Amino acid sequence: MTSPSSEAGAGPLTHFDATGHAHMVDVGAKNETHRVAVAAGTIRMKPETLALIQSGNAKKGDVLGIARIAAIMGAKRTSDLVPLCHPLAITRVAVDFEVDAAANSVHCRAQVELYGKTGVEMEALTAVQVGLLTIYDMCKAVDRGMVMTNVRVLEKHGGKSGDWTAAV
Repeated sequence: MTSPSSEAGAGPLTHFDATGHAHMVDVGAKNETHRVAVAAGTIRMKPETLALIQSGNAKKGDVLGIARIAAIMGAKRTSDLVPLCHPLAITRVAVDFEVDAAANSVHCRAQVELYGKTGVEMEALTAVQVGLLTIYDMCKAVDRGMVMTNVRVLEKHGGKSGDWTAAV
């Protein structure tokens, strides 16, 4: 096992100090830069569930519209959900849904931005997952077998480590 590091970025697991205890990484000395993260994920469902979403006639209302608002709220509340995340002054959250009728799926993509000392990958991932969870919640009465899959970071920009894009 690799030993933890007490300096942010100096070791493989920056959320542990030299004694192995969890801690919030000190970002005080980092430079503020424009930071962007993009994440995505998918929810698969029965064809009739997807048709209900597309028709706008779901019993609980506009599924994708409500899921978009939930995703934005999720990004904003990430530090309340993930214990060692810093509370961030997010400047932008954009969430898009794409219906994929051929795969009986809805794809979610979230882009989160800020000007700050730490990245927003966790906020983008949280936005995607909360958006997908909201779709599940709104449609579970007709389809409890929906599956959320492929939630991942697609790209990140800014900060000392620079740009990163996921391999295709």
